Amino acid sequence: MQGGAGPRVGTSKGGVRELVWGYLESSGLADAPRPVHGRIPNFKGSHQACCSIKELDAFSRASVIKVDPDKPLEGVRLAALQARKTLLVPTPRLRSGLFNRIVPPAGATKEILRICSTSRGIKEYSVPVGLDGKVRVDLVVVGSVAVSEKGWRIGKGEGYADMEYAMMVSMGAVKEETPVVTIVHDCQVLDISEELLDDHDLTVDYILTPTRTIKTNCKRPKPQGIIWHKVSYEMLAKIPILKSLRYKEKQTGKDVTLQDEHPDLANANESTALNEKAMPGNTRPQAAMGSAQLGQQYVESDSLSPRLEGSGTITTVYVGNIPPNVRVSELKYALREFHATPLKVNWQGAQHRAFLDYKDKAAAESAVSSLKGLSLGGNTLRVELAKNQRNKGQVEINSQKLI
Repeated sequence: MQGGAGPRVGTSKGGVRELVWGYLESSGLADAPRPVHGRIPNFKGSHQACCSIKELDAFSRASVIKVDPDKPLEGVRLAALQARKTLLVPTPRLRSGLFNRIVPPAGATKEILRICSTSRGIKEYSVPVGLDGKVRVDLVVVGSVAVSEKGWRIGKGEGYADMEYAMMVSMGAVKEETPVVTIVHDCQVLDISEELLDDHDLTVDYILTPTRTIKTNCKRPKPQGIIWHKVSYEMLAKIPILKSLRYKEKQTGKDVTLQDEHPDLANANESTALNEKAMPGNTRPQAAMGSAQLGQQYVESDSLSPRLEGSGTITTVYVGNIPPNVRVSELKYALREFHATPLKVNWQGAQHRAFLDYKDKAAAESAVSSLKGLSLGGNTLRVELAKNQRNKGQVEINSQKLI
C-alpha cells in the first residue's frame, strides 16, 4: 500500500499474491468466501468501493458492461442492473462460451436484481452470447489481487481475465480506448514493478477502493488480441471458444501457431498431439488422419445410413443451425482444424444440418466437446449427440428389464 500500512511488495507475481492474501486474512480485512488464498479476494468494504462506479462518467455513458463473476464485484453488477444497462458476465472458466447476459425477469424488484447480481443469479437469470452476437462492450470491470496506481494489475494467476480481454479484442467487442476498471481494498494498491508484467497482461484505467477513486493514466498498451504462441494445447482443450477464434483468425491469414506446436509438423502429428492431451482416456479418434486421408473418409449422402444407425457401435453427432451459404467443404475443413474427423459425414445442407458418424460414443462425445462454440457463416452451430444416440442407453436398460 502506498503511503500507509499494508503488505510489503514481493519480487514476483506469486510473491505479491501471497503477501496480499496473507495480509487480508491476518488483518481481519478478508470477507467471505474464505480463505481468500487462490481467489480474487473479497474484502470488507467491497460494496462501498463498488458503489463508487456510479460516479464515473465511463459508467454513465456505458450501455453494455462486462463484469467478472468474482464476489467483490457483486456491487458493480447490481449497479449495472439497477441502471438498466446490459450486463455481461464471463462463463465460468470459459467452458461454454465467453459471455452470459444477465436478463432479470420483467418487473424485477430490488431484491430480484440483487439476486441477479450474485453467483446464483448468474446461473438462474442468464442467457449465453455466441461469437456471432456482434457484442460491443463499453466498460470492462475486472477483479485483482494487487494493482498499482500506474495501472499495473496482478490477478490470481490463472490468466482468465487477460484471456477474456484478448478474446474480446479478437471478436471486435472492445477497442483500445474501452475503459477498464478494477475494485480492490486500499491495501491491495501497491508499488508493482513493471518488470513483472508480460505483454499479455491487462492494465487498468481506474481503481476503486472504499476510500479512493484512482485514475491511472496508464500509457502501457493493452493486449492487442490473443497471443497464440502463448496458448497451449491444454488451454485450447479447456476453452472451446478459443478453437473457434483460432479457426476464424487462421482463415484471415494470421499466424496461430500454438505454444507447444511446431510449424513443421505434419497434420497427422498435430492431430495426435492434441488428441493425446485433450481426449478423455487418451482416446485417439479418426482425427489423427492426414488431409489426404480425410478426403477419402468423408462420405456425403442425403439421408442417414441405416446400417451405421443400427450397428450399436457407431455413434452419430447432430450438427444444426448451418447457414444456407455454408458448403460441406467448409464443414470438412473445420472438422479437420478442430481435430474432430468422423468416419462419415451425412450432409443435409437444404435442411441446414449434418450428421457425423464416429466409431464409438467416446469419440463422438470428444467431438461434441471440441466443436462446442464453433461458428460458420456467422452462425454458432448446434452440436450434440443425435437424439437416438442420447436415448440409446435408456432404451438398452428398458430392453433388459423386459427380458
